[in-house]
Amino acid sequence: MRFDNRIIAAAVALAFGLGAAAPAQAQLFGGASRDDVAALQQRVERLERLLDSGSLADLLMRVERLQQEIQQLRGQVETQGYAIEELKKRQRDLYVDVDRRLGRLEAGGPAPAPAAPVPGPAETAPPAGDSAAAGVDEVAEQQAYERAFDLLKQGRYADAAAAFSRFLADYPGGSYAPNAQYWLGEAYYVTRRFDDALAEFSKVGELYPGSQKVPDAQLKMGYILIEKGERERARTLLNDVKQRYPGTTAASLADRRLQNMGR
Repeated sequence: MRFDNRIIAAAVALAFGLGAAAPAQAQLFGGASRDDVAALQQRVERLERLLDSGSLADLLMRVERLQQEIQQLRGQVETQGYAIEELKKRQRDLYVDVDRRLGRLEAGGPAPAPAAPVPGPAETAPPAGDSAAAGVDEVAEQQAYERAFDLLKQGRYADAAAAFSRFLADYPGGSYAPNAQYWLGEAYYVTRRFDDALAEFSKVGELYPGSQKVPDAQLKMGYILIEKGERERARTLLNDVKQRYPGTTAASLADRRLQNMGR
């Protein structure tokens, strides 16, 4: 709120009026204290001195400028907060795409172009005979898997998690089940649902010990344990990945993280 000299002058005039009226009030009420009147006059004189020096007006202007600066800072903080959230989302999307492309390279296929990512052989070319032997409709199984994976690529992580869960319920012993189990954990991991992700990644090694996704799942479990502050457990798990799966991308990434942790 801005105060000008006219408003303050009016306040002074009012104070003088009160000072002049005080003796009359004192007489009306049987001789009120003259000290009260003198104190009021002193306050008026101090107010006059402030007006003459311009200190009060200057102080009010400085307060107003500070309020404006605070409002501007709040706007900047809100803008930066939004930008940070957008950056985090882009980083998660990029992470999923890079992780999938690395999986395809490990499987021996060409890496897809970043602008048009598609599931690699590790996701779309399961060993022959598994689903057929169980009497499963292989076309329906593949379509269900690809729908779930497409949701993951689109960054619709909650929908992808639900789709992979349904897939695993419908095709628990299917050829795509190990990869679906891994990507279910990934959908939780990128949204920082670490406890859920840890539980799903652990099932990859428990239920599908021969899958190529086992080292990747154990690597992510190590990452999660670091996020949870369980560094010793993480170090043990990452060392295990490095020793049991030498030459793999997972082993290389585990070694790099161990170096960052100081072994």
